[in-house]
Amino acid sequence: MELKNVKRGRLSEFPAMSPSAKYIPGERPWGVKCDWAIPCATQNEISEENANALLKNGCKGVFEGANMPSTAEAITVYEKNNMAFAPGKAANAGGVAVSGLEMTQNAAKMSWKREQVDDHLQEIMKDIFENCVQTAEEYGLSGNLKAGANIAGFLKVADAMIQQGQCDAKL
Repeated sequence: MELKNVKRGRLSEFPAMSPSAKYIPGERPWGVKCDWAIPCATQNEISEENANALLKNGCKGVFEGANMPSTAEAITVYEKNNMAFAPGKAANAGGVAVSGLEMTQNAAKMSWKREQVDDHLQEIMKDIFENCVQTAEEYGLSGNLKAGANIAGFLKVADAMIQQGQCDAKL
């Protein structure tokens, strides 16, 4: 945090701060042995080839910290090999959640301390995870966080449309 937030430094400077860190210019990190991968940069960052490299190097799961950083083919690799997978729509929801918390503070003309915002955010993210797990189980897709996130998101939008009179269907 200090390197980026205080010093406004570059990732290439991090190894000087952490002896176990390694920076490889011009390379993607997906070929490096790891337990977990957390792509946070851009859409379609992890291809099928990258996903297979992660699998080969012992990666147990991918948790998207960006909007759709894994291609559909990469997600198929995760699913076929029982790798844990948390899609960006759920795992990356923290930014949207904090924006909502900021709007709440603004509407109430109040300001929360960083710790209060973090407490609220942790509760929101825990609820999102539990909702994904429960929804996947309810629809016979136990353990599939992608399906749980997709179905829960669809149901939330559909329920809102019904409540606003946009359609007559009952879910």
